[in-house]
Amino acid sequence: MKAALPAGTAAANALWPREEFLEALGGTVIGAVPEAINGISIDSRTVEPGDAFFAIKGDRFDGHDFVAEALRRGAAVAVVAEDRADAFKEAGALVAVDDVLEGLRRLGAFARKRTEAKVIAVTGSVGKTSTKEALRHALAASGLVHASVASFNNHWGVPLTLSRMPRRTAYGVFEIGMNHAGEITPLTTLVRPDVAIVTTVAAVHLEHFPNVEGIARAKAEIFEGLEPGGTAVIPRDNEWFELLRDAATAHGAAVVSFGEHPEADARLLKVALNDTCSAVTATVLGEEITYKIGAPGRHLVANSLAVLAAAKLAGADLSRAGLALQRLEQPKGRGKRHRLKTRGGGALLIDESYNANPTSVKAAVALLGQSRTGQGGRRVAVLGDMLELGPEAPQLHAGLVDALSEAKVDKVFLAGPLMKSLWQVLPRPMRGAYAESSAALEPILIEDVRGGDAIMIKGSFGSRMGPLVEALIKRYGVDDHAN
Repeated sequence: MKAALPAGTAAANALWPREEFLEALGGTVIGAVPEAINGISIDSRTVEPGDAFFAIKGDRFDGHDFVAEALRRGAAVAVVAEDRADAFKEAGALVAVDDVLEGLRRLGAFARKRTEAKVIAVTGSVGKTSTKEALRHALAASGLVHASVASFNNHWGVPLTLSRMPRRTAYGVFEIGMNHAGEITPLTTLVRPDVAIVTTVAAVHLEHFPNVEGIARAKAEIFEGLEPGGTAVIPRDNEWFELLRDAATAHGAAVVSFGEHPEADARLLKVALNDTCSAVTATVLGEEITYKIGAPGRHLVANSLAVLAAAKLAGADLSRAGLALQRLEQPKGRGKRHRLKTRGGGALLIDESYNANPTSVKAAVALLGQSRTGQGGRRVAVLGDMLELGPEAPQLHAGLVDALSEAKVDKVFLAGPLMKSLWQVLPRPMRGAYAESSAALEPILIEDVRGGDAIMIKGSFGSRMGPLVEALIKRYGVDDHAN
């Protein structure tokens, strides 16, 4: 690795000094590349002056169609395919490479090679993004954290996040997702984590797997990229614990477990669940700690044990990490709470619309069950189809009835052809309305809202439940300071 550049130079303070950038990419330089690259972008709409724009070809768009726009907006350089470079020679500085996505991967690999950060990777059937965000909060108390934005957890999101990691990062946090077997392996070998977390294994993406064991084995791929001496953090209460443990040890990893099991290394001792937060007492790798989580839900409590275990393994201060979790808030689509300005008192709206599977829906329903209602208010679940569940989908949808009953949900509104299986077994007093689509359900739901209601909306992204959240906010307005 090259010696550090002189302090005070533009390159010394840049995300990527020109020489490192070009060394990592390879390829042919066309034009004058500036000495400092300040950011990495794959979207011409959000390019900032000084960024490098990578013209990635995706399923719907080809980045080469936006190279001229990116350079016009101030991109320092565009990375393009060799066979497309001639078209942009007059537009600005270029680096022509054999394959643009592979070039981004090379840049990400170089970023991993040059960093001294402790790197944590997170996968799991449920809770990847919320765990990644909790780690961002917990680790920030001990040093500079670099973590993926949104859910950048796939074949382009992971190298993009790596390539954006500053040299001086103390902790890197990466979310790794998959829909099929074999997808995690190339991502974890790129990230090379010091600590790898599996939040849980559950019936998700069954359309692409023969059974849940197949999902467990696919999640266990994350251990293949662990650095020598790395640690696997895995759920002790999950039925696939032994499979995950054996896979981790087969790759030479140490194993740290979390959960309520008496043998868990990060063990829940006591919890008080409230409708806006949770208070937790746990022992983490032999150290007892009491802390508050600033967002509600028992699933967050379980994953907080993995977060604190990983933080301690990464050398962060455990007490500071626990204290930081009180600032945790759930993002849009993943539990964000709004207070609708309805007549007769505000209604609580819980936005869980980003995605859904049987495990996450049951967790969201349980959260609705512990939410307080106003006078005359009801607990209302609004659910859309859970997708990619394969031939078991009808039974898995119908099976949600027990969770709804246990949570004492008053009314249930359902959208989508798969949710008809749940509608058919739903007790009549719980029936709100059923529609073939979320769009058809929208006017019925809007007119049914009452003051004091607690309303939770959840469904797979493809079932388009997010627009229902936006429709309620547009109709009633929000006063989120009242939460």
